[in-house]
This record gives sequence, C-alpha cells and structure tokens, in this order.
Amino acid sequence: MANNDFEARHLETLDRDLRRFSRLEAATAHVGRPVVGSGIALVFIVIAGIVASLLFGHAGNTMIVVIAAMFGAYMALNIGANDVANNMGPAVGANALTMGGAIAIAAIFESAGALIAGGDVVSTIAKGIIDPESMGTAEVFIWAMMAALLSSALWVNLATWVGAPVSTTHSVVGGVMGAGIAAAGFGAVSWGTMSKIAASWVISPVLGGVVAAGFLWFIKSRIIYQDDKIAAARKWVPMLVGIMAGAFASYLALKGLKKIVKIDLGTALMIGLACGGLIWAVMVPVIRRQSEGLENRNKSLKVLFGIPLIVSAALLSFAHGANDVANAVGPLAAIVQASASGDFTHAVSIPYWVMIIGAFGLSFGLFLFGPKLIRMVGSQITKLNPMRAYCVALSAAITVIVASWLGLPVSSTHIAVGAVFGVGFFREWDAERRLVKARMTVPERPKLAPEERSRRKLVRRSHFLTIIAAWVITVPAAALLSGLLFLGIQGIAG
Repeated sequence: MANNDFEARHLETLDRDLRRFSRLEAATAHVGRPVVGSGIALVFIVIAGIVASLLFGHAGNTMIVVIAAMFGAYMALNIGANDVANNMGPAVGANALTMGGAIAIAAIFESAGALIAGGDVVSTIAKGIIDPESMGTAEVFIWAMMAALLSSALWVNLATWVGAPVSTTHSVVGGVMGAGIAAAGFGAVSWGTMSKIAASWVISPVLGGVVAAGFLWFIKSRIIYQDDKIAAARKWVPMLVGIMAGAFASYLALKGLKKIVKIDLGTALMIGLACGGLIWAVMVPVIRRQSEGLENRNKSLKVLFGIPLIVSAALLSFAHGANDVANAVGPLAAIVQASASGDFTHAVSIPYWVMIIGAFGLSFGLFLFGPKLIRMVGSQITKLNPMRAYCVALSAAITVIVASWLGLPVSSTHIAVGAVFGVGFFREWDAERRLVKARMTVPERPKLAPEERSRRKLVRRSHFLTIIAAWVITVPAAALLSGLLFLGIQGIAG
C-alpha cells in the first residue's frame, strides 16, 4: 500500500514536471517564432542586395542600387505582411480557409499576379505626385526615392506591428511627397493629385461598406429570412455567384491583366457580362445538387458560399500582386534607371530581376508576418461567416470597377476593410431594427440596459478607431519620416 502511494506521488510529481517543461517549450517557441521570422526576412533582404550587385552591372553606382534593392525587398515584405490580409482575412474569418491554406493560396496567386501581369510601366515619381524636373539632378532624385522607399516601408512595418491594415499606396505617396518637399519645396508637389488621394480616404471605405452592406441586405431579405431557405438559395445563389464571376472577370480585365493586354472599361464590362452569364448557367445545377438533403437553417447556407469565397480570395490576390507590387519596386526601378543612365524624367520600365524581388518579398512577408493582420481583418473587427465574407470580397471587385468608371481614386485596403465595417454596422442596424419590431409586437418585453446594448455591438470600436486613425495619418506620417530621412541621407552623402 505504501509502495502504491509512493508510486502515485512520484507519477504526480513527474506529470507536473512534464507539464512545466511543455509550458516552457511552448513559451520558448512563442518567443522564438518572431526571432526566426525576422532572421529569415533579414536573409531575404541580404539576398536581394546580392542579386542587385550581380545583375546591375554598372560599377559606379552599384552600391546605391544594392542598398535600394534591400530597401525594396524590405518594403515588399511589409506589403505582404499588411496588405494581403485584406484578400485572405474574410475567407479565414469565415472558416472557408485555414490559415495555412490561405497563406499558400495567397503566396501562389500574389507571386503569379506580380510576375505575369505586374509592373507594366510606372511613372517616374509615383503617379505624378511631384514634378521630376524640380529635383534638379539624378543624384538628388535617387536620394529622394531612397528616402521614400525606406520611410514607406518603416511606416507599413509600424502599422503591421500595431495591427492596423493601411494603404501601402498611400504610404508610398506620402514618402514621395515628403522627400519631394524636402528636396525642392512645396511647389514641387502636385496638390491636385494629392487632393484626389485625400478624397479616397473617404470614398474608398464608404463605397466598399455601402456595396457590402447592400449585398448582405439582399442575402438576408431574399434567402436568410425566407421560410424555405433552401428553395430561396437554389434561386438566388447561382445568380449571386454569377455576379461575382462577372465582377471579377471585369476586375481582372481592367486591373489584373493590363501588362498583357490593354482593355477599356466597356470591353471589360462585356467580358464580365459574358463570364457572369456562363457561370450562372453552370451554377444552377451545381447549387441544386449541393443543396440536396440540407436542413432548412442558416448553417446549411454556409456550405453553398464556401467555394466561391475561396476562388474570390485567390483572384483578389492575383489582382493585388499585379497592381501593388509596383509600390515596392516602382521607386527601386526608378533608382536603377537613374543610376544606369542618369535619366529620371521619363517613364520607368521595371527590370525583371526587380519584379522578382517584389514578388518573392510579397510571399515571404505574407508567410512570415501575415497571420496577425489576417486575423485582425477576418475575425477581430466583426464576426464573419461565408455569406458576410462573400459580400466583402464581392464589394472589393465591384467598388474598383465603379471607381474606374467614375474616375475616382480608391485604395484596395480601404475598400476591403471598409466592406468589413459595412457588414458589421449593417448587422448592428439590422439587429436593432428587429429588436424594435419585436418590442412593438410584444410591448411588455423589457428594454435592454445600456451596458447590455453596448455589449451587443457587433463592430469592435477600439479596432475601428485605431484603423481610422492609422488611415488618416498615413500620408502625413510617411511624408514627415521621408523628409527627415532625405535630409539625413543628403547630409551623409554630402
């Protein structure tokens, strides 16, 4: 008996010690993961510099191009960590994709978009923000682009660390503007272009939110609130998937394939209409077959939106890689051209090795640091399911098409996050409306206490305020940082 008690106590002590070791291992892994990620990122940045030194081939300015390539790689890593969450966050938050699956799909399609259709031609100084000739010399121009590249990368890095999805395009614009002001004064800035960019701070999220809320209202009124949800889904889901297919076909024709073939808005819309009709016809029997045997409840409807949501996330990633890789490598390409030929006033063609640095940087940044922002967009702002995430993804494509038609500048980041806000705030409004309706039906129903009403808010206000604040200060913060960096670089070089 005594031996049994001793063995029991010994096993209990052993179990306790093993649990401590397990907790220690888990804590060590948790602490070590960021260190490993930062180490891999540093290795990638160094490799980018080595590639630049081997392929540039102009001995006089090789060191400048090597440093610029390392800054460009750093910027690409940050774009992958921050921006890609907008495409994958909703699908992960809705449990249509696992985190690993989302990262794998995004890495493949971001890289494909960047390498196949990315970096057509970028203007010498980021979309006409400042007058190139105001720079005076190629040397001043190179320092300005270096400062713009590094400042925008640092700002996006800080935003990712805080947990705020910000526009990388706005970060680059702010960086270019700040360096331009420091180099040539306020007169060098195209304030008309800057006013359009400032307008996009409001236009992008509002348009994205309204479109997403509109589709969610349609799904709720035509499918979720119907007595026979499955019959309603058989009627409307093929049409909704067809609309998504048409929107993405137009979106990719306009934005994702512009390097391969130039397509105007009218032709893109016709392509979208044809694709939408074809996919609708295909999905009618598919949805009918998928819906057989499903119970008449909301949970069953999620099955029908899963695959369209995954496809939309992949297509958004392709289009993002095609468009936003220029934010990382545009200034780098301008530095390469100015260093090689001294020309900094004409359009810049992006060398393929520069594009490869951008494409791999996007994928590495997503893989190493992307999960934090994916979780933020997908689940921490508001709770998403496949229907709500579908509305967010569809909003991103449709809003870009509408903005192109109207000639409005928009940010893909602001559209996607604005769509998440739109879905959350619509759900709050709809829940309040139904509560008021129920109280009118049953007058004796007790009112909710203020604390309970606050608890029931479906959008986390702290995240909302943090993200809005980050959006508002992105351009001025990047500009200030860039101006200071330019003065520092010029001082060191002088």
